Amino acid sequence: MRILLISTAFSGLTQRYYSELADAGYPVSVELHLGDEAKLLEGVELFKPDLILCPYLTRRIPKAIYQYYKCLIVHPGIKGDRGPSSLDWAIQAGLKEWGVTLLQADDEMDAGAIWACKTFPLRAATKSSLFNREVTIAAVECLWEALSYLEAADFKPEPLDYTRPDVKGQLRPQMKQADRVIDWKKHSTEQILRRIRAADGMPGVLDQIYGQAFYLFNAHREDHLRGKPGEIIAIANQAICRATCDGALWIGHLKAKLPGGNGIKLPAALALQDLLPKPGNGLKGLFGKALKFIDIDYSKPGRQLPCQEVWYQLDGEAAYIHFAFHNGGMSTAQCRLLLSVYRHVATLDVKVIVLMGGEDCWSNGIHLNHIEAAANPADESWQNINAIDDLIYQIITTLDKLTIAALSGGGGAGGAILAIAPDKVLARDGVIFNPHYKNMGELYGSEYWTYLLPKRVGLSMATQLTEERLPISAKKAWRMGLVDKVLDRQHTIFAAQVKQTVKSYLADPGALKVLLDEKAERRCADEAAKPLAVYRKFELTQMYANFYGNDLYHQARQSFVFKKCQTKTPDNIAKHRVVELLKAPQPGSLLHFAWQESYALGDEKIDDQHKDFFVLAERLLAAVNKHEMNDALFDLYQHVKVHFGEEEAFMNQVGFHHYKSHVKEHNLMLEKLLEMDKKIQQDDWSTEEVMGFIDKWTQHILKSDMAFNQHWQEMFKFCV
Repeated sequence: MRILLISTAFSGLTQRYYSELADAGYPVSVELHLGDEAKLLEGVELFKPDLILCPYLTRRIPKAIYQYYKCLIVHPGIKGDRGPSSLDWAIQAGLKEWGVTLLQADDEMDAGAIWACKTFPLRAATKSSLFNREVTIAAVECLWEALSYLEAADFKPEPLDYTRPDVKGQLRPQMKQADRVIDWKKHSTEQILRRIRAADGMPGVLDQIYGQAFYLFNAHREDHLRGKPGEIIAIANQAICRATCDGALWIGHLKAKLPGGNGIKLPAALALQDLLPKPGNGLKGLFGKALKFIDIDYSKPGRQLPCQEVWYQLDGEAAYIHFAFHNGGMSTAQCRLLLSVYRHVATLDVKVIVLMGGEDCWSNGIHLNHIEAAANPADESWQNINAIDDLIYQIITTLDKLTIAALSGGGGAGGAILAIAPDKVLARDGVIFNPHYKNMGELYGSEYWTYLLPKRVGLSMATQLTEERLPISAKKAWRMGLVDKVLDRQHTIFAAQVKQTVKSYLADPGALKVLLDEKAERRCADEAAKPLAVYRKFELTQMYANFYGNDLYHQARQSFVFKKCQTKTPDNIAKHRVVELLKAPQPGSLLHFAWQESYALGDEKIDDQHKDFFVLAERLLAAVNKHEMNDALFDLYQHVKVHFGEEEAFMNQVGFHHYKSHVKEHNLMLEKLLEMDKKIQQDDWSTEEVMGFIDKWTQHILKSDMAFNQHWQEMFKFCV
């Protein structure tokens, strides 16, 4: 059965549906509904699906599609609920139960026949948190229920009938800012919390702060501080605390309302940096009540404030580090804060460190909003990537403790790589990984991914993951070795299973010591073969070009931050639009080669020729068309031929006893280069062949050339 996903964006639930269906073996493709109905119809005709699923839509499906194709739409509401603000109304009203309905597309919006419906307790949480957890789980259950009905000849979907007792929903209009408005003097803390939570993600609650319009996000109840309703009474961790009529709450993020919608969501104190009253300014500063600035002692265990983003907990000989960064982005300052907490925890008398991330999102790498708001985005990008590199380096080089990543939420880009820096990776069933960068303007990425990813899944799979740029389910990640264990999909059960797993490691000190000894040995061996500094230098060289060499990354980042609509469905997910897949890696491929001092023979001329070989090999891998590949391979072949000739003449002159076998190895490598040339002409070459050739070459240097070097050194000593 061919299944086409039609969605407004390839994120969240759409990625979950994609990975579920792909893992189950369904031919699945994606067409984004971007407002061009002709383009949408073209995509449907190209793929010719047996079934269309719409996990996330903000536009109507054209009648020309659902008239001729079975088309099922995910609606985040109970039976009978209709309208574009379903979840918003439920959260703001404080309902105790909500649900998801999978219904058939119809002339009337959200009024089609019902294929499946699931309900769940409506947790007191933000809209984005509920969507990522309860809504997604229910929607996946509806998906598999509906697919089972497709095989049942007698199944008929349930028509929407408001006379039925189980149909409790109603048609609701789109929620406007007038419906969300906050009256700080009348609304209770709970009412305000619900309003902000209902608008979290999009669009935020519009409010006035110091006479300027801001959208409010990321609110938390404050239990102790009090003040005049509406006033800012405290600041901590870049969050502001505003008093209510019966208490107070923390607001973590604000977005200024600007012409053209070009405000940037930022930590509240940062967004207000030019508006916050300065102490001592005139009579207001002299007599007005000063803001309370609360410092958090991050060296102490526990979460001291509701707005605290980084904290740790101790449980016997284990430490659990939480970093609940809003939406998963990690700014330069946040990376440095997390690094300082990690370093502190590493000094404690614990044997296991567990990195917990946030419950809804583990990490998404560098913080694009902070970067966009910086005076110099390129400089801030550079500082941010180095800050997260510093953090990951610290984790990789922690040799005296077992480190574990426990992912209850998804990881993308650098955040996905951060997740595989620890020794063990535990993932909640349902988590999605996106271990790639290139969707962001061909960004190369750093975070030691060229070391960590191949180490986990192998070179070929690492190349595939980063070039295809597709979401990976937790189960698929486990099958390929990206994670070590998949735990329960329910968050509370997952957390309990993580603790039980940690206890099992601590229960056997002997086995734990063996694990740590083996880790130290591997790290030493890896460092000797290729130092971490080499990986980082190479990655950052590519990133420097991304940040300072062209505008692709900057344009892509701005489109992301300001939510600019895409103009087309990306080729990597619209498989029905891809005519021919590129066989060679694109610029910025994982494959790269670097000279190591361990390859040095001590002869300056031979070592220089060997170094040149690595430069030429890099050039071959960077080639983007047949002409460049031909030129690069020709230069490599000529260089190798000349080098082999000079080396063989010298060996013959000094009477090297393995001369014939050495020459045979040279001839085999030359033949391999000629074979590669033939395959390039036939458009049949692969990166694995080049990698295999380089591997043989380095082994030749380390074994055969080193044997000759030892022979020559002994002869030299004898002659002297």
